[in-house]
Amino acid sequence: MSAAIAMDGGFESKQADRIAFYGPAGGFSVPSTNRPLDLVHLARQTGGDRALETEILQLFRQQLGLCGGQLRATTGRERKSIAHTIRGSAGAVGAFGLSHIASQIEEAPSDPKLITAIDAEIARIRDFIAGLNR
Repeated sequence: MSAAIAMDGGFESKQADRIAFYGPAGGFSVPSTNRPLDLVHLARQTGGDRALETEILQLFRQQLGLCGGQLRATTGRERKSIAHTIRGSAGAVGAFGLSHIASQIEEAPSDPKLITAIDAEIARIRDFIAGLNR
């Protein structure tokens, strides 16, 4: 059994988070400091395929639109589940700030400050992605 598998069959979050941020060659991606998305990480994840990057970002932008609305409309376990989905997707594309906020919502789903924070970060990322395609 892999070290990443917990006794209950789920993934331990620290190990799962570490795996998501390693590039195919094993190098760790360092987040961009001024952008809501680490485009270097995304390029590593896609092997430098620009068309694939564009497609992934468009799908991610759509997903954020749907999940953001659902996150506001739900509570408790359902909100945790949506936050978990956002965390995983965000980490995979290099939206590390969003991934961090989503993980905080998983821990405290009723905190209104976190919902406000994730709304703002989702809007920032969606605008950033839209700007890449202009």
